Parts: sequence; C-alpha cells; structure tokens
Amino acid sequence: MSDKQLAGKVAIVTGAGRNIGRAIAHALAREGANVVVNVRSNQAEAENVGREVEALGSRAVVHVGDVANTKAVASLAEAALAAFGRIDCLINNAALRAEKSFEAMSYDDWREVMDITLDAPFHCVKACLPALKQSGAGRIVNIGGMSAHTGAKDRAHVVTAKAGLVGFTRALAHDLADFGITVNCVVPGLIGTPRPKGSPEPQHHLTHSTITGERGRPEDVAGMVAFLCTAAARYITGQTIHANGGAYLGG
Repeated sequence: MSDKQLAGKVAIVTGAGRNIGRAIAHALAREGANVVVNVRSNQAEAENVGREVEALGSRAVVHVGDVANTKAVASLAEAALAAFGRIDCLINNAALRAEKSFEAMSYDDWREVMDITLDAPFHCVKACLPALKQSGAGRIVNIGGMSAHTGAKDRAHVVTAKAGLVGFTRALAHDLADFGITVNCVVPGLIGTPRPKGSPEPQHHLTHSTITGERGRPEDVAGMVAFLCTAAARYITGQTIHANGGAYLGG
C-alpha cells in the first residue's frame, strides 16, 4: 500500500506549463496523483511537464485547449476520464495577469482577462462536477492573486477577476458541501517566477515587500495546493489561504 497521500487520485491542473502551475503538477505527482496537464497553446511546455510528472512516478496526460472555451473544457474533462476513469482534484490555475491603465483599457481587454481568470473556472467546475461528485472526496482549488486583496495600479481587470474568484470559492463551498467536495482559494504573493523577455516587474511587486525578506518560490504555493487535496484537509473549505511571506496579512 502506497504511503503517498494522493495515490490513485486524478488531478486536472489548468495553466500547468510553467511556473506555479508546473510546480503544482509536480507537487501532486509527488503525492501519487496522476495529472492532466492543461495548457492554452504551448504543447511542448505541456509535454515537458508531463514527462516530469512521469519521472516522479505518476501518469500524465497532456491536454492543449483554451479553458475559456466550453468545448475545450468538455474535451479536457473527457480526456481525464478516458485516461483514468475519474477526476478527484481540479486546480483552476490558468490566468492572465496583464497590466494596462483603466483609461486605455478596452472592453476586449477586460473580457479577455475575465474569460480566462473567472469564467474558465466556472466552465471547468461544470464539466468536472459529475466526476468530482463520484469521487466522494472531491477537491477544487482556485488560484487567486494578492492584488485582489491589496488593490493594484493598472490591473482593474485582474483585480476584479481574482476578487470574483474568492467569491466563487465561497459560494461553491456551500453548494458542493453535500457532495463531500471542498473548495478553497490559494493566493500567491510576491512569487519569484521567470518573466517573458522585456516584460516589466508587476507594479504591485514594487510597492510591497515580504516580512521574511525573500521572494517566494512556486513550490511554496504548490505545497499548500497539494495539502488541500489530501484527506488531511477534509475540514477546510470555503477558505482563502495566502502564501506570500507576510507581504499581505489578511483573510
């Protein structure tokens, strides 16, 4: 019998090709979960993460598809069920973190962020819910953002979407409790992740600092996500849990 806490479980991780999503896929695999690695378009990144998951002793399935698209999300759930026959954990990590002043922001800019960050979790939960109910111990973890709690310049769309994700978490915790499904939100803050060439440091990173004196690592967020997927976290639901080295102290 395996001593891994998620042995035999199946997890879907959206936006899993790099940074926090990749670290979450690794953390779940270390605990024995088989992982469906979803990315929006970069198949090479997804396949690399899939190989890393398998090197950790778990099975992986790669799925390329935009989780803002309901057909792509249906395909994501179908891929998990076809490969593994079950879905136990859904990690809604995919997001856009663009910066633009509100004055310059178009409605298309606004909708693009909402579609990926807030609407996609709705689509994913709807598609995965029948299987999560059958799990008997389903877990949904939404990945929030510190700026939703502190505010941030040039991020009206991101702040609004991530704040909405907190409300979505609380509402789902109530709606899904009868099915034994827990729903929580993990909020990263000041995590040191590689940025695209020429991409500036986010504005709110320049106005906040940690009390630990260091930037966090993707693994610091992933460890909390993995814990929330285990039986040890069965009594934790509807919560917003911050992993930010004390950069923001609040609920």
